[in-house]
Amino acid sequence: YLGAAPAGPAGTGKTETTKDLAKNLARQCIVYNCSDGVTYKMMEKFFLGLIQTGAWTCLDEFNRINIEVLSVIAAQLNEIRLALMSQQQKFTFQTIPDVPIRDTYGVFITMNP
Repeated sequence: YLGAAPAGPAGTGKTETTKDLAKNLARQCIVYNCSDGVTYKMMEKFFLGLIQTGAWTCLDEFNRINIEVLSVIAAQLNEIRLALMSQQQKFTFQTIPDVPIRDTYGVFITMNP
């Protein structure tokens, strides 16, 4: 229920496979095309919506995000992971208290070499 990181060369269907898996499990999957313009605040707002709805996301081209931002995103994802693993109903996310969390949330990342 936490997600995965499909690997492979460009154009081999990593994103499509993730979307198909979500569809077959009756989960909403939102594909987010990452770029060097992504900020940690943008991702915080994005994750807030996802964890409250229990949707999946596919962070496509994850390796395009700046390394400084990636470290904060990793911390954000770890907060979510810890809340899911401890089966909390609400948790504090990035100083925002009492955020409801649904255990159907999942995050998948794809990267191109």
